[in-house]
Amino acid sequence: MSPAAFAIDPAQYEMVAEMVRASGTSFYWGMRLLDRPRRYAMYAIYAFCREVDDIADEPGEPDVKRARLAEWRVELDRLYAGVPTHAIAKALHGPVLQYNLPKEDFLAVIAGCESDAQPEVTGLSMAELELYCDRVACAVGRLSVRVFGPLRPKSIETANATGMALQLTNILRDVVVDSKIGRLYLPDELLTKHGIASRDPAEVVAHPNLVAVCRELGETARGYFAASDSAQAECSRSDMRPATLMKEMYREIFKRVEAEGFVPRDPPVKVSKAFKLWCILRHGLL
Repeated sequence: MSPAAFAIDPAQYEMVAEMVRASGTSFYWGMRLLDRPRRYAMYAIYAFCREVDDIADEPGEPDVKRARLAEWRVELDRLYAGVPTHAIAKALHGPVLQYNLPKEDFLAVIAGCESDAQPEVTGLSMAELELYCDRVACAVGRLSVRVFGPLRPKSIETANATGMALQLTNILRDVVVDSKIGRLYLPDELLTKHGIASRDPAEVVAHPNLVAVCRELGETARGYFAASDSAQAECSRSDMRPATLMKEMYREIFKRVEAEGFVPRDPPVKVSKAFKLWCILRHGLL
């Protein structure tokens, strides 16, 4: 289909655009680089992710959260049958058809949110952590690269490596913040290797060997950044500009966490507005 193959309802566009703007996400600027149909598609994808993520993160009983996420599985069935009922699903209808967005990636995002909907998140193996990252980050990347432009041989590989790099950066940045809400995403293997027996988030954060765990997980994240760069080099530079902008903002967060010795802290590391502006100019416009 051509970029103008589906009609964009102005009210739907404004609804999903406002959700993105209100979130304050750095990804907004990457989306702004796209033409209107692709931008709308990315806004709709983000709105879906924001909606299900909020279900997981907001206060409430786990059973209620799981039920609400299950409703979204049913809504996806309706969406792919061509009869969506939820406003966000209606906004996704055109993009799903035009960009051939796989249902399994939306389902993966829901599965990731179901993990976060538990009263606490602890005791993840490395394999479970990688699956979690795939669901909450790589799946979104796989949807996104289909919107950015025609799929290339390395497009999905780029999405997967980038998603892993970004989500591991999130985890390293937010160790202390996550611990305060009962979440510990650091893998069991690394905790055990560095002599941390407890899986209580507060106790892990207070352990003197925590930095060694974070440093080693940081090596894994660095490897994913390198893999992303390598795969992306074989993709269309112009199509991947939004991905580049997003990745470089997160790479800067990673560099700052690394410069601080991977010592977890609250408030977490952030990048300045000046850096974000420079990044937009350097990777988005030049």
